[in-house]
Amino acid sequence: MINIASKFMYKAFGFTLLSELPLPELTKMEPDRNQIDIFIRLGDLTKEWSELSEPESFFVVKDQLIMFQISNVAIFSIEDGKKIIVSPIGNTKEDKLRLYILGTCMGAILLQRQILPLHGSAIAINGKAYAIVGDSGAGKSTLASAFLQKGYQLISDDVIPVTFSKENIPLVTPAYPQQKLWQESLHAFGLSPENLRPIVDRETKFAIPISEQFSDCQLPLSGIIELVKTKSERISITPIENIKRLYTLSYHTYRNFLIAPSGKLEWHFALTAKVAEKIEMFQICRPNSQFTAHELTSLILSTIKRGE
Repeated sequence: MINIASKFMYKAFGFTLLSELPLPELTKMEPDRNQIDIFIRLGDLTKEWSELSEPESFFVVKDQLIMFQISNVAIFSIEDGKKIIVSPIGNTKEDKLRLYILGTCMGAILLQRQILPLHGSAIAINGKAYAIVGDSGAGKSTLASAFLQKGYQLISDDVIPVTFSKENIPLVTPAYPQQKLWQESLHAFGLSPENLRPIVDRETKFAIPISEQFSDCQLPLSGIIELVKTKSERISITPIENIKRLYTLSYHTYRNFLIAPSGKLEWHFALTAKVAEKIEMFQICRPNSQFTAHELTSLILSTIKRGE
């Protein structure tokens, strides 16, 4: 019998999570053992890691088991798409553990459940979901924040879960009501970091609760925008076509290096091909030298309007 009285229950990524660790970023739920999808607990993984890992390795991937170690932080184990075990190293702070639980661990859970995890931010626009993907530092969260300032809602920041409906429509499931922004982006939006919590090891990146502008409804994925920084002083937008669509979806799959060793290559190819058939995809090149988030939102909204 599971004792849920001393544990924490949350909703995130479309699942009900029962956790031994508090996860204040997530939406709380009333305890109900009949609704649990994912268990998060503390444990000692030292022996298992030493038996399964290779010297100097950071990951162990075996079918429905993914383990990884972050030096001086913790060993993490994700199994069968429903269990996360956290084995802290030393006196690691809980906020540092949460960073990996809600990032790499949840990305691994989605892969094990055959849910496509895209790396980026998803915005709700006129009842549809639009994903903003790009390399680290491309400005995904900053662009998403510019949409929030225009009154639109955030569906996900960092990990975007994509599934298909019975009617064969790609859907984005809400993650949790928080956004991460660099200090320079906050200043550009006229916001102060004074009362915000810094992300661990990134003292100038902050966690921003956005419960009032969070879309908690599953929405159809209508488009993907790939954001790219360039040395050009001009903004440009071009459609992503043909085989480049598959490459873009594969490249921007969250923790895509786990796909092959997990035995998910065929599934991933089939699903990304299916997504590519159903949606619009664009690449936006933006100047690296200036703040262009407001111009980009206007460009994206006008492009969406033309396509309707």
